[in-house]
Amino acid sequence: MLCFIPLLNFVKTHLCRGGFLSGLRVAEFWTGEERFGPRRDGGAAGAGAELALVRFAPLLAASVWQRQPFRLRYVPGRGEIPAHLGGTTVFGDNVEDEWFIVYLLREIAREFPGLAASIDDNDGEFLLIEAADFLPKWLNPENSENRVFFYKGELHIIPPGEPGEQGWALSAPCPTVPQALALLSTRPEELLAAEPIRAALNKRIHGYPEKIQASLHRARCFLPAGIAAVLRLRPSLVAAAVQAFYLREPGDLAACRRPFRTFPAEQRVMALVTFTRCLYAQLVQQQFVPDRRSGYTLPAPSHPQYRAYELGMKLAHGFEMLCSKSSKVAPDAKRNVLSGLLWERFLRSLKEKDYFKGEMEGSAKYLELLHMAEDHFQQCVAVPESCDEVSPGDEILTLLQTTPIDLKEFERAAACLPAEDDDSWLDITPGALDQMLKETRNESLPSTNEEEQSYDLGAVAESMKAFVSKVSTHEGAELPWSSDESHVTFDVDSFTKALERILGADSEELDSDDLDEEEEEELGFSDEDDEELDAGNERQEQKVSPEELVGSLKAYMRDMDRELAQTNVGKSFSSHKRGASSVGAAPCESAGPGCGAEAAELAALDVDMNLVANLLESYSAQAGLAGPTSNILQSLGLNLPESTELTGS
Repeated sequence: MLCFIPLLNFVKTHLCRGGFLSGLRVAEFWTGEERFGPRRDGGAAGAGAELALVRFAPLLAASVWQRQPFRLRYVPGRGEIPAHLGGTTVFGDNVEDEWFIVYLLREIAREFPGLAASIDDNDGEFLLIEAADFLPKWLNPENSENRVFFYKGELHIIPPGEPGEQGWALSAPCPTVPQALALLSTRPEELLAAEPIRAALNKRIHGYPEKIQASLHRARCFLPAGIAAVLRLRPSLVAAAVQAFYLREPGDLAACRRPFRTFPAEQRVMALVTFTRCLYAQLVQQQFVPDRRSGYTLPAPSHPQYRAYELGMKLAHGFEMLCSKSSKVAPDAKRNVLSGLLWERFLRSLKEKDYFKGEMEGSAKYLELLHMAEDHFQQCVAVPESCDEVSPGDEILTLLQTTPIDLKEFERAAACLPAEDDDSWLDITPGALDQMLKETRNESLPSTNEEEQSYDLGAVAESMKAFVSKVSTHEGAELPWSSDESHVTFDVDSFTKALERILGADSEELDSDDLDEEEEEELGFSDEDDEELDAGNERQEQKVSPEELVGSLKAYMRDMDRELAQTNVGKSFSSHKRGASSVGAAPCESAGPGCGAEAAELAALDVDMNLVANLLESYSAQAGLAGPTSNILQSLGLNLPESTELTGS
């Protein structure tokens, strides 16, 4: 039985594209009759980390990590950050490792109610990025530090003032960790994140832990027997080999331009290797031709086992490159961690949680699960603070020296291998991609006929008008999500007053634009010229009224429209006409230029039609690719149907 005292525990996590930092601070807890507290040496806190890892060992042992596994270590206090449990996990290219750790931290916070967890990455508070559409206005990257926590399995956000207080100072400094923990422990209900924010986050991590198995891919590989033996004991080493091959540099291939010393091509067997989908895709999609001197040759692409030969060849290159960088550590230099009280407690916990799924002790499936548990224990639980991490190459060589290799046994196992997984998920059709994007936006994807029949082009024009009427700042424009909002309005009185201020020739307003005396002398202006200009302005003020000014402006615009009506520019616009568009007014053209001018006076431009026509023309020119029209319309909540050929419409 585990109980936490009222002191709040702290979890600090940090993510980056190349890595992930996670941490827990355990204050004091009891287990049975024994009491543990955070001592200076971190011994009891380290026991707390082991306890958390043991509790979730069945999930962690079955995982294949892209770069590094999830770990917890005791971290002493420094400055305002109290002592806590922490760890760093480099997740590389597989973002699902990152979100799996988010799920683990949420479940740890739910399992241990006295614990709080914080997580971020090189982008900042990436949990807030996931729920960006629902965040409060005051929350931004500059003031989000030490405000976002998992507590009792739920997301909490600490506001910039007292909960419930009005008129928050948005420039208030970020709270310290002790201040944030004190607020969480005293008023957690008031700090609970809004339901839409929590729903967005829960949607992202929905499906775990089942996603762990769904993200694995099993494929047949024709590889050296030594690699098959190593992967049987340490299946997670496949990630290191794939990364070594995928991220290789020209100098790394020096060990592969001669017959392989560690994994010669002569002793190859067929084996079933477990990858993550990310690792499998990286290995399959990269084109590579082996050096002839290596001894690795490939059959013809039409060969039924070509994919297995190719995968095995690439894995062999990855393992050979790892071993070539080894420091040649002797087997006895590695501490035997699979003996002692900690391993016994770890194994007993696995049995209590039915990790072995009822398999008979000593059976093949039992041994496979046991090797996975040993692998996880050595990587995540039993590594001391001061111990340098053993390189994959050193570990591979150690396993090769201590593990007997029976070729006949591998050949017998190859004869009854289970079927490999289908890799059709590598190919994504455009329709499937659209469906994925729709699901991400939580929208339903209508059928083509339904979409074409129910699509209203008027909604496009109305949405664009609503977008233009919105406020924009240096941070961007506000996007209207509904076309039912108020339409664009034009205040004629305000516009007239603005024209009066600009063109009313007010002497007091025009003084600010006058030339100074020195510039007047240089340009040859005299006081007499100023008097003549002032007299002219006074006469203009007496003669021109605001109404006349607006009228003359309208007349000027009408004259301009008449001139443009007979040009290609004027003919390219659609107008309101009694039964026909301006582009189809061919009979009028034959009657002379006067007829076109009169028609231009009678026909006002159809703004909506021109807007929609230009948008559709731009969308068609995108040829199915991303472009300005589709981007802005999708941001407005509008999705145009598939583009079809426009033949003279």
